[in-house]
Amino acid sequence: MLRKIVKKITPSPLLGILYQVYKLLIYRTNPKQTKPDIDLDCLAGMIAYNKFGGYCLPLNSIQRPALQATLRGVVWEEETVEFMRKNSSGGDIIHAGMYFGDFLPGLSQACDNDAIIWAFEPNPQNYQCAEITCLINRLQNVNLHNAGLGHTNKTGVMNTIDYQGRSMGGSSIIIDESSDIDAAYTETIKIVSLDSVIPKDRHISLIQLDIEGYEKQALLGGMNLIKRCNPILLLENPLPDSLWLEEHIYPLGYSVTGEVQGNSILKKLS
Repeated sequence: MLRKIVKKITPSPLLGILYQVYKLLIYRTNPKQTKPDIDLDCLAGMIAYNKFGGYCLPLNSIQRPALQATLRGVVWEEETVEFMRKNSSGGDIIHAGMYFGDFLPGLSQACDNDAIIWAFEPNPQNYQCAEITCLINRLQNVNLHNAGLGHTNKTGVMNTIDYQGRSMGGSSIIIDESSDIDAAYTETIKIVSLDSVIPKDRHISLIQLDIEGYEKQALLGGMNLIKRCNPILLLENPLPDSLWLEEHIYPLGYSVTGEVQGNSILKKLS
């Protein structure tokens, strides 16, 4: 009866008061509608779709371009995804900096039947969203790791919040532990080396790194793998400095052969 009365009242401050009284009465008289305890640190996300599948988007970085594109049904960095799809045959893919898994459905569909996508994301909330993205799409050939890539296995510190209090999303960066960035803007993360994670009997056809300036460390941690498999390297620009490349990568026979959407393509030519 009170619900009908409230509906007939002209909107006014009294309406809000009556509605609150109505809710209290319902909660007291109907135990099934008791308010649940809410974990304020729980994962907040929403689902969006594009032509490759569905995605769990972390709402704490709703402002990020990749997330905004996915909300519109657009494939973020579609040319990059297509390049990886066309160059994934013959082996596994290493995909580092996977964010909420926006590349995973498209890559998974293009892989050989026995191939695996080894995907790495150190940010805990982004990783949880990527897990849900895999569940939404029933991806069976993705091996997820809640870790960043580095030279050795260790713990590290990642800057995940900017000075405006917003999540940095896929732009989160691993920082030196001696950095003066306030701890409130960082998280402790796990760092692993590719050589310690990828089994020696797996052949890798392509390594893609979008890890915000930590490429040197990641490549050093996978040198045995690179020498064994000669994969295509797809590295976000800017590349590591030329002196470092001349010391570590070019002597292996690699050269820069092109670019796709701000990522340099390095292939072994000899």
